[in-house]
Amino acid sequence: MRAHYGIVRSALAGALLAGAAVVSAGCAAEEKPTLVVLGPWTGGEEAPFKKMLQEMGRKNGKHYVYEGTRSLRETLVAQLRTESPPDVAILNGPGELAEYAFEGDAQPLPSDVVGRAIEPWAPRISVADKHGDMQERAYWVPVRVDLKSIVWSRAGEERAADEDAVWCLGMASGATSGWPGTDWIEDLLLQREGPDAYERWATGALAWTDKRVKRAWQDWAALLTTDVDNAKEAITRPFESLGKDRFGLLNKPGYCTREHQGSFARRHYGLDVMPAPTSDFVKGLPADQNAFEVSGDMAAVFKPSDAAWELVLELTSQSARNEWVRAAEPEEQPFFPSGAAGAKGATPASREILRILNDAERICLDASDAMPSTLRGAFQRAVLEFLENPRDEAVLDGLLAQLEAERLLQKRAKAFVLDDLCDVPPGRSPEG
Repeated sequence: MRAHYGIVRSALAGALLAGAAVVSAGCAAEEKPTLVVLGPWTGGEEAPFKKMLQEMGRKNGKHYVYEGTRSLRETLVAQLRTESPPDVAILNGPGELAEYAFEGDAQPLPSDVVGRAIEPWAPRISVADKHGDMQERAYWVPVRVDLKSIVWSRAGEERAADEDAVWCLGMASGATSGWPGTDWIEDLLLQREGPDAYERWATGALAWTDKRVKRAWQDWAALLTTDVDNAKEAITRPFESLGKDRFGLLNKPGYCTREHQGSFARRHYGLDVMPAPTSDFVKGLPADQNAFEVSGDMAAVFKPSDAAWELVLELTSQSARNEWVRAAEPEEQPFFPSGAAGAKGATPASREILRILNDAERICLDASDAMPSTLRGAFQRAVLEFLENPRDEAVLDGLLAQLEAERLLQKRAKAFVLDDLCDVPPGRSPEG
């Protein structure tokens, strides 16, 4: 509550000021600090997060407002331009977050928060301080994480030996359309070539025209060309299709039998749909890599205050995670860097995802999420163009040449700032 005062006549000044003092005192006693959190979750997906924020505010006396949008980058850029950023923003692109850090928008974590910056989701980056000296700091923390490198199918579905399998494909996702295809390329490169080549490519040290990168596109083309019409239709098909309740692509009868998608997809399916490693479904991939791609939703402070840093600490606390899990349906319970908090009642799919994560030898951050935002966007657009004719080798060569030109441009601009994208899972020693 904010008091507004107009022009007062001198004869009434004393009485009005005395009354205002009483009103102001009452407002101060009732008013709660308000912090704005901008994030990627909308609709039903945001409900458990908002419940968790509400419970957090009830306990600490603060008031939190959550703003969810599917156009996260555009919204945040507009807010920064008008000098009205949120207190905290939750983003899934560490490459984009690094850009905000270099521009001075995202704030470095203070000493009492930096321990929450868990790698590979939150690596340290070097940014010049106000004196021009380079300082290696952490700027964000993982709030929620997901496992990629998995394929979903119904119980009893044949895996690599099934020649009649039909892949679910949907690329439309607003301003980020194409990202399900970039996930495919990244995963195939990781599974065939291993974490070292994957990391060099994602951090700008390996050319897009390298034969190992091209082979990943060719591997995907080999899957797509079994049904070229499906590939073309996928350009405008939403990655989450069909209906308003259970609208995963696998739910469309007779359409497809398997889907390459992250762990969040489990919320669309019943208990008969389960995940398994990509290498179980794609012929010719090594079965012994035991490396998996992961993604994350990371929180960064854009309007620094004690209350904002306290919020970051709260968001990554065990109590908040437990509350988030309690507020979510079993198929929507979030995963965290150390696993799922309070996973009582978790679905079989959730337990299998945790098993895969716990048994992994290496986890690697989503490559396109770590790239400079312009290269990330070019990658997504290239996927959509590739789907027009995945059989045409000349088209592929042209797209890779364009992406390589963008990589070189970003290298000259020193836009690649992340070096270490692969790590052992948290809590596991390098020896396993």
